Amino acid sequence: MIALLSPGQDLWASASGMAGIDEAGRGPLAGPVTAAAVMLDPDWPIAGLADSKRLSAARRAALETEIQARALAWSVASASPAEIDALNILQASLLAMRRAVLGLSRVPDLALVDGNRCPALECPVQAIVGGDGKVAAIAAASILAKVARDRELVRLDALYPGYGLASHKGYPTADHLAALRALGPSPIHRRSFRPVREAADGHGRNPGQALPAPGIPVPGKSEK
Repeated sequence: MIALLSPGQDLWASASGMAGIDEAGRGPLAGPVTAAAVMLDPDWPIAGLADSKRLSAARRAALETEIQARALAWSVASASPAEIDALNILQASLLAMRRAVLGLSRVPDLALVDGNRCPALECPVQAIVGGDGKVAAIAAASILAKVARDRELVRLDALYPGYGLASHKGYPTADHLAALRALGPSPIHRRSFRPVREAADGHGRNPGQALPAPGIPVPGKSEK
């Protein structure tokens, strides 16, 4: 039985061959889309797992450490802004998920994915709508993906100052849109997204002539 998240219940059971998968960063105008895959140890449960969006930044950071220490295997991967523009955000998200699973030190018997679309994998895979609030391994993956992507946007903010990337993480806030209009897109903005295209047009730039984004490192992976 798979470890489920349910109020008032502890349904941890044998699920050592199952990987949970989730992504972070489909909606932003800048930066990568990041995915994580996690295989939890049913004999070493982690308290407090939940959809990353429901947790504070401090709680996500604490859980990231626990997940990395206790999971049987975990992996984080990404698809770059250039890949997002070439493939579209859905296909880039599925690519990041596939990369995350391929980065696991163990081959899962089953993969459960948050949402309604599945990446192409070598093992059976099932999509679960709202899975990050239902399945512990998916919740763990959502936390790793979110923390890794947020950390990357803080790094990118230092390389591309003026946009406020460290605060809004690339999402289309009023401040971000104002900065785009004032500065034009940076190399790590997603030029297939309308607000970025419009900002590029307003600055007389051909989006296809933008400088390539710097290499975006993939956070490390580990095994128990």
